[in-house]
Order: sequence, then structure tokens, then C-alpha cells
Amino acid sequence: MSDAAGRVVDRADDRAVAVVAFGGGHGLHASLSALRLLVDELVVDDLTAVVTVADNGGSSGRLRNEFGVLPPGDLRMALAALCGRNEWGVTWSRVLQHRFAGHGEMRDHVVGNLLIVGLWELLGDHVDALDYVGRLLGATGRVLPMALVPMDITAEVRGLVPDDPDALVAVRGQVEVATSDGVIESVALVPPDPPAAPEALKAIQAADWVVLGPGSWFTSVIPHLMVPALRQALVSTDARVVVVLNLAAEAGETSGFGAADHLRVLAGHAPDLRVHTVLADRDTAAHELAELEQVVAAYGARLVVDDVAEAPGTPRHDPVKLAAAYSRIFGSNS
Repeated sequence: MSDAAGRVVDRADDRAVAVVAFGGGHGLHASLSALRLLVDELVVDDLTAVVTVADNGGSSGRLRNEFGVLPPGDLRMALAALCGRNEWGVTWSRVLQHRFAGHGEMRDHVVGNLLIVGLWELLGDHVDALDYVGRLLGATGRVLPMALVPMDITAEVRGLVPDDPDALVAVRGQVEVATSDGVIESVALVPPDPPAAPEALKAIQAADWVVLGPGSWFTSVIPHLMVPALRQALVSTDARVVVVLNLAAEAGETSGFGAADHLRVLAGHAPDLRVHTVLADRDTAAHELAELEQVVAAYGARLVVDDVAEAPGTPRHDPVKLAAAYSRIFGSNS
């Protein structure tokens, strides 16, 4: 089996697998870009993205406020990642991601956001509309929302009260949580029990592998585990769970975090989640490898350290390198 760049990738099992990837924003876009390559390579035969829908900023936030719909931005980015590499797919990916300039009311709105919201209004069904967009784009895989109602992320944040640095302050909203100056202790959702998409639950049940991350840890990754029905499906699934660690801390949300800190926070929010594999970038993990190995072992998982960054020190995953790492993980019998 070769990877997307034509390099040979040793896989113990050449059976194509079903994969469900969780996250949002740029992190999920990178992961899906890699997994789409594995569909082309016949390593993955069924690919589903389950996307965080709590954004309250930018074009998504404006559409959410005006129409009372799910924020479409992260869903749009996931669909763009699944477009093919031919002229049709590349063109539609660019169209979907096009952001209007100018100085009027349309400024900063994104074509794909408007298309998705328009189909929601016409069809009255979130999942059907996303499936229609996917067919238009020739998308390799399916994109689903993590829940069927708009929601807010809330966080308990320490360090916002100058006279009492240990005091916890409640912060509400994805943008507000992501840009907080304090230390995030925990996150939750409002409403606390949003209805999960039934199609997402079915995809988890049928999956061989579940991929969690990379992405904004508190606002794109962990929220999936705060939806009770999704959490139960993830905890009880027979699929193997892969956690993909970020390449760098994010200002505000995870300032000062190392690779091991990301995993500790995940374990704190979902101690009952059985993780099979933790994937870390070789260069990122090098300075804390012993600590990371301890935390991964305490989680009952195995650690895979691989070269998955665009270049040493960059915060972006390289889709081709990430695809090769996924292929090796999916093909392992351990």
C-alpha cells in the first residue's frame, strides 16, 4: 500500500476501514484532508465527519443570530476538505471558501455558509441539506453536525479576578472562551443535553476507527464529549479511538499547554473514554516525551510519535504526512 505521495506504507491489514472524525475548524479540515487521501488509496472506504456547531463569531455567528440556524462555518470547512483533487473538486472547494470583500452588509460572509443556510431553509432538514451540498461538491465522505440545535460553550475560567486569582468565572460563547485571558478549568454546553444527529450515532456504531482532534481543544474537540448521546456512543463503541494532539498551544484557549497537558484535560473531561492510540508529532513531543509516555500509559493507550507537521515548529499538520501516519495506525494489529 502506498501513501498519497507514492511512498510505501507498511500496513499489517489491507482491509479498508470505516472512519468517523470529530472536531471543527482548521484542525478537522487538516484531518479530513488526510483521510480523504486514504479514501483515494482504498485504505478508508467509509468516511464521516462529525462537526462542532457552537460558533458564535464571524459570518457563522451573524447567520446564526439572524436565522436561528446552526452556525455553518465549521460544516463548510469540513465539506471543503472532502472535495476531490480534480478540477471540479478544487474549484468547488475554492467557491465554498470564498469570502466576500467590499464594505457593505455582505462583507466577510462566506459563499459556502450562505449556500448551506439556503438549503436548510429550503429543505428544512440539516442533514439532508449537507448531503445535497456534498453531492454538489463531489465530496468524498459525509459531513454531519454534532447536534441539531445551536448551542453555546461555557467555561469555568480561573485567573480573571485580579484580587482573587483562584476564583472561577463563568464565560459563555465559543469566541469568548477561545480568547479568554485566564486558565480554562472545564467546559460545558448550553443546553446541556442537545439532540445528537441520529446519523452520527449510527456512524459511530459502524466505525472501525474514531479520530478525535486535532483542533481547538476546549471549543472544537472536547465539546463532542459534552453531548450526552455522543459521549455514550463514543464510550460504548467497539471502534478504536485515536486522539491526535495539537502541534502547539493556542493563545488564550490553551496558553502554556504541552502535548501531555492536552491529554490530561481530555482525560479529565472524559475519564470513561477508552483511547486506543495517541498520535503526537515527533518534533513537538521531543522535549516532553517521557512525561507524555507516562500520561498516555496512565490513559491505557499506546503512543505513536510520527512526523506529521508541515515543518518543524509550525502549528499546521501536513495532510500527506498525516495520511501516512493514519494508514500505519489503521493497519496495525496491536
